[in-house]
Amino acid sequence: MPWDYASMGFYTYDCLGWPVSTIPPGGGTILIDDLTIAVSGAAGTAAIAAAKLGVTTSAIGGVGQDMMGDWVLERVAGFGIDTVDLVRCSNAPTSSSIVLTREDGSRPALHMKGATGAFTVPRHRFDAVTDAKIFHLGGVGLMDAMDGAPNAELMAHAKARGCITTVDVFAGSPDDLPDVAAVLPYTDYFIPSVEEAEALTGLTDLGDMARFFIERGAACCIFTLGAEGAYYHHRDGTVFTVPAFEITPKCTCGCGDVFNAGFAVGLLRDMAPRDAVRFAQACSALNATGLGSQAGITDFDAAIAFMNDCPVRSTHRLAAAE
Repeated sequence: MPWDYASMGFYTYDCLGWPVSTIPPGGGTILIDDLTIAVSGAAGTAAIAAAKLGVTTSAIGGVGQDMMGDWVLERVAGFGIDTVDLVRCSNAPTSSSIVLTREDGSRPALHMKGATGAFTVPRHRFDAVTDAKIFHLGGVGLMDAMDGAPNAELMAHAKARGCITTVDVFAGSPDDLPDVAAVLPYTDYFIPSVEEAEALTGLTDLGDMARFFIERGAACCIFTLGAEGAYYHHRDGTVFTVPAFEITPKCTCGCGDVFNAGFAVGLLRDMAPRDAVRFAQACSALNATGLGSQAGITDFDAAIAFMNDCPVRSTHRLAAAE
């Protein structure tokens, strides 16, 4: 297999400003301290973070035939990521966001779906895009042309070829569940945020939500809990929680997507499950210290040093879930 990690799905061009406390009325202006652009999205962030952490990576998705697409392709390729299957879509612009990051790190956004909803992976490219140790599907619910049966067929192909499969979603209600359920039978690790898990299931208990997805085919659920850490629940009965690290966040954009990449790198480095989740949590925390997806990530050694040195938080929900 030529790639350690193949990251398919949601690639977006982001413009981020910090700190934004209000939108001025009319044609007014407010002054901010920091402004940047970044490749983001559940697949784009994960691909770049994985490459920064030292694994060979390929990108699968779509961008438009526009200036944002030009930059996304150049930026992704600049990290040594293969972009053969990050295709140009003639019928849609590049998926793009304006991210208004508040001083506390939260980040309301204005988003244009664009090429994420338009790209397809033709059947004759299935072997090429799944030629990886880990195949990540990021952004289920946004991939209009691939969600449902096409993604299920591709994920089944990835499993048949021996890939470890991971899945992240963009879900806001039970209406998104059919697209998620279509890929769960081929999913080794299902990694939504707790908010997305709650929206999909209508449940709030971590164990109940994990069992909901496991009953529909997932082998393991990992819920990212923001400032409360992460929850791991495998169908073999292994259940544990990992606390968040004590940081002052600047921007939480892409934290869950960097978690996905960190967890994959942990698996590729043969870490035990708890260590892989802890490493993923450290990568996510580092990401939050910068503005824009992957900004706080530099390399594997720095992430390990942070994991070993940074104190962790203690929260009631994690203690109750053990």
